[in-house]
Amino acid sequence: MNVHLHIDELVLEGLPLEATDAAAVKAAVETELTRLLANGGLAPDLRTGGARASVPAGDIHLGGDRTPSDLGRQIGRTLYRGINR
Repeated sequence: MNVHLHIDELVLEGLPLEATDAAAVKAAVETELTRLLANGGLAPDLRTGGARASVPAGDIHLGGDRTPSDLGRQIGRTLYRGINR
């Protein structure tokens, strides 16, 4: 199965990130979503095609010395759960 996922806009407000961290966060989100979709699949209603205007991603818990990659992985997991609701 091929999956084409397009995220038009990902708004991250209030995160302790510098502008230079954006590429690392983006790469980690993409990598984590790819891994989860490959291993866990896709919601049945999206398997034959479809779109969602938005995804209720839920909360992201910040703590300690999270790197941009850590945050990206957590964001990817949260988005995956939202996609598969």
